[in-house]
Amino acid sequence: MSHQQKQRRIKTTSQLEPITYGDVFNVQGDLAEKPVTPKDASMMQRAETALLGRTQRGGAASLMQSAASWNARSGLFYGGSYDGSISGIDSDSSDNDSYSDEVENGGGSRDVITIGEALEAAALTAGQKPVERSDAAAIQAAEVRATGRTTIIPGGVAATAQSAAIRNARMNSDADKAKLADILTDAASKFPSDKEVTRRDAEGVAGAEMRNDPDLTTYPAGISASITAAARLNEKN
Repeated sequence: MSHQQKQRRIKTTSQLEPITYGDVFNVQGDLAEKPVTPKDASMMQRAETALLGRTQRGGAASLMQSAASWNARSGLFYGGSYDGSISGIDSDSSDNDSYSDEVENGGGSRDVITIGEALEAAALTAGQKPVERSDAAAIQAAEVRATGRTTIIPGGVAATAQSAAIRNARMNSDADKAKLADILTDAASKFPSDKEVTRRDAEGVAGAEMRNDPDLTTYPAGISASITAAARLNEKN
């Protein structure tokens, strides 16, 4: 994070504002206004390590770590002094298992990744990809497995993805098409229920994406890749 970017986050009233995704990445909409948190940075590091083998220098995880570190150091998340580290983030370790969070439906610590969280990671790794039929199919498979419902939720993540894929198919310019980030940002919060990712979930989502792709393939760093990476991490934990 450059000195200019940090200075830009300081108001004339001397009140600090957190560094957002819009400050770090070329994103728009609600995601652009979302502050980069230590939890997000930790999740991205884990996803990037699972997908690429290690955290990439200058990559998405590295940028998010810098942003989250500055936010935490400024007291924007912890409201206190900063000791130079963030719990759950270790840029020198590819197998960091200290990531933990409170389970929303009952509390308690966990070190597993849910389907909703894996979809949120895909919004960061492939957020600027236009939504296609294969993406919508993968999202639907993920939503069904996360919620345990046999049908998609009206107005939910999968339904929105299907509508976006249909609209995008009628457009010629990618610039005007709905992107994965538009659909998957805060996906976990849009599910009435969620569950940790398993290998069976990953196989189901990957199969749905492949069956609906013209070349019978999955998109690198896309939805099924993120779900698969999460399943592998959960198995390790």
